[in-house]
Amino acid sequence: MKDLKKEDVLGLSYKDITNLILEKEKKGINTLDLFTRIVNLLELPSSTIENKIGDYYTSLTTDKRFILVDGLWDLRKRHTSDKIIVDSMEDDDVDETANVEEDDINNYDEYDDTEDDMTVDDDEYEPDNDDDDLADLVVLDEEDLN
Repeated sequence: MKDLKKEDVLGLSYKDITNLILEKEKKGINTLDLFTRIVNLLELPSSTIENKIGDYYTSLTTDKRFILVDGLWDLRKRHTSDKIIVDSMEDDDVDETANVEEDDINNYDEYDDTEDDMTVDDDEYEPDNDDDDLADLVVLDEEDLN
């Protein structure tokens, strides 16, 4: 990292600097360490870490050059596409439908969706019979508005 100089990276985005760091390191690095290196390289105040690390993390997640593997950021091009990445902080939010078998997909047409649990039967609907809400309603002509 010592061969990167402030003058060389001053005009680059945090993501571009991250790309350079990961290219040189040849291994994954966690978010805090990456951002700390960038802040130190650019000689920014240490408060930048606390104030902007969330935005930095978000920018990495939206950039297709990077991938998060076991809590470490790495370059996507180093990893095969058959790996499934689950962020350890989002384990509780894992979609249970992700484990759908191929037979289930092929049998999807057999699914009977005629009965929708979310619909309300017409017999159950009871509208408010409050006509008093409209008692004070006044209808104006355009001429009356001028």
